[in-house]
Order: sequence, then C-alpha cells, then structure tokens
Amino acid sequence: MKNNRKLKMGMIGGGPGSFIGAIHRSAALMDGLIEIVAGAFSSKPEKSVQTGEELMLDESRVYSSYDEMFEKELLLPEAERIDIVSIVTPNHAHFDPTKKALEMGFHVVLDKPLTLNYAEAKELYRVIEKAKGLFCLTHTYTGYPMVKQAKQMVADGVIGEVRKVYVEYPQGWLWKLLESEDNKQAQWRTDPSRSGESGCFGDIGTHAFNLAEYVTGQRVEKICADLDTKIEGRLLEDDGAVLMRFENNASGILTASQVDTGAENNLKIKVYGDQGGLEWMQEDCNSLIVRWPDRPDEIYRAGTPYLSSLAQENTRTPAGHPEGYMEAFANIYRNFARCIYAKRNGEEPKKEWLDFPGAEDGIRGMAFVDHVLASSKSDQKWTPFIVEK
Repeated sequence: MKNNRKLKMGMIGGGPGSFIGAIHRSAALMDGLIEIVAGAFSSKPEKSVQTGEELMLDESRVYSSYDEMFEKELLLPEAERIDIVSIVTPNHAHFDPTKKALEMGFHVVLDKPLTLNYAEAKELYRVIEKAKGLFCLTHTYTGYPMVKQAKQMVADGVIGEVRKVYVEYPQGWLWKLLESEDNKQAQWRTDPSRSGESGCFGDIGTHAFNLAEYVTGQRVEKICADLDTKIEGRLLEDDGAVLMRFENNASGILTASQVDTGAENNLKIKVYGDQGGLEWMQEDCNSLIVRWPDRPDEIYRAGTPYLSSLAQENTRTPAGHPEGYMEAFANIYRNFARCIYAKRNGEEPKKEWLDFPGAEDGIRGMAFVDHVLASSKSDQKWTPFIVEK
C-alpha cells in the first residue's frame, strides 16, 4: 500500500453539541492516514465557523452548507481537495448529502442508519452501487477485534452449525421524558421528522441486528416483533423484542431498550452451535468466551498471538492493554482508508481491509426497521423478511 499523501476529509455535521462528530474525528485521525481539512459542521453558519475555529481549520474551507463545500472543493486541484466526506448529521439529513457526494466522485463515510426511511434507502443503495467512490457505514461494533474473532470462528465451523442466537442492547438513558428538557440528543432521536418512524430500533436495534448477521454470517429470513413505548408522551417506541429465524433455520431473540433504567451500553451477543458456543459483551470487549459441552470454558483475549488474522489485523495493542469503542470506530476508518489507497494505486486490498460495513448492511438495517414496525402492528406471528433494492 503506497501512501503518497494523507487522505483529506471534509465533515458534514458534528458541530457544537454533537458527540458523534468528535468520535468520528478522533477515529479518522487515529492512524495518521486521514486529515480533516474542511467542513460544513452545522446548518447554522455561525456554528460551523465556531467548530472550524476549534479545529484550527483554514477559514476559507469552513462552509455554510454542504452544497457550498462540494462546489468549492471541486474547484481545487485534486491533490488539495477533499477525498472523503464524513456525514454525521441526524437521520433526516443523510440521504441528500450522501447522494450528492457520491455522484460528485467523493468517497463517503456515513454514520448509521443509512437514511430516514426505507424508501430513501432503496434509492440511495442504487446510487452507491453506481458510484465511483467507496462507501462506508459506521456500524461501530463490528470493528471490535473480538467480534471479528467470533465471526471467524463461526465461519471456520469451530462451534458447528449455528442453532441459536441471542443479542441484546440495553440502554437506560431515556428512562424519563428527556426530550421535554433541554437535551439535544433526546430531542432529535425521539422526533419522527428527524429520526424516522422508529426510535429505539432505528437507533440501537439496528446495531444488534447488524451484529447478529455479521457474527453468524447468516441472514434473517423472517421475524416476529413486539414494540412498545414505555414513557408517556414519547412519540416513538423506546423498547421492544424480536423473534428471528435465520436462513439456516437457526432461531434468534433480539431485545433492545432505551428505558432499562441504569443500563449503559452493554451490547451482548451469544451464538450457540451444535458443537459449542460463543459469548461477547461490550463492557468486557477484549474477551470472547467459548463454551463447550465436555470441557471447561475458554477465554480468548485481544492482542494474543492465537487469534485469527481478521482479529489481529484489527488489534492495536499487546494483550492486557484495553482497546474499546474508539479503537473499534478507528478500525472501520482505517480499513476504509486502506481500500481507498489500494483503489488509487490499482492494487487489490487485503481481504481483512474489506471487512467494513457498507451499502448492503445499510439497506438490510433499514429493511429490518421497516419489517419490525410492520410486524409489531400485525396479528400475524411471522413476517417474511424481504429486502427490496
């Protein structure tokens, strides 16, 4: 991989009050492959300027809108203009900038979910498929080394044929009507016009769904969902459960809640095959438990030499030095950047670099939300899971 210069990135969103913007910036910069040189950080020009000053950017490359950024960046020499557009806006502002950036030839990193709704997702999927630039969707949790180890072990048949999958994402931060207070995150995430038709499942349920399909390598074929809104006055669901049936006839249970009072972000997955089982949780993210019917449990640890090439390629420190959310996020950016360099140099990227979420993950996530909503409203037990493109 020939790195003749750093990749230049412009950001849309991520202004004052945006926690995810800072996460993306830190992740993008971690490996020295990317530098942030431009941005349209807010729909309010004065806030975009404020963020640009905080990041010490050239004031001429801090823009009042993403349309202005695209137009003016394309006037610059190729070696100076942005290569990557990172989009970290609320869901309702995903479709248009992503579509325009790809059609103008930029590479795009988009914070999940793909779009505001399934109809937009189908249209954007077709744009992505035709685009010259590469596309990445930040389903962060697939970036953890031990999640990648679990995926590889399932693929290698270590636990045999998958029979059962449990995945849960408990949060408690919306335990009361925070959107009625001065809480920017709660206000947009519970607003159908900005978040979409789903609250909890559009936000974190899609992460759990993505993790289940990623680790097992199996696609969900039908679902049975039950969603609920626990907090009076809230416009979107904040809790729910889904029965899932996978293509190999494995069964699954997915639960997600943002009203599990006191819970933080302990995303968990358990996969059981006919030979053994695997368990991973975010709050002990450097460990993977392997369970056997006839011998003691094994604990695989990040940073150790016995891990798969997929896990080792995404491990940054020796065993015992904790890696977490930021490093998982950075793994996605690094793999994406490496693939851009390979494309630029006419080289084949390593298969481990190609392991980042993209358009397929995005449209399946939006289809999942759409089907879960329909299933929850239906009296029918099973709803076929069909992805239209």
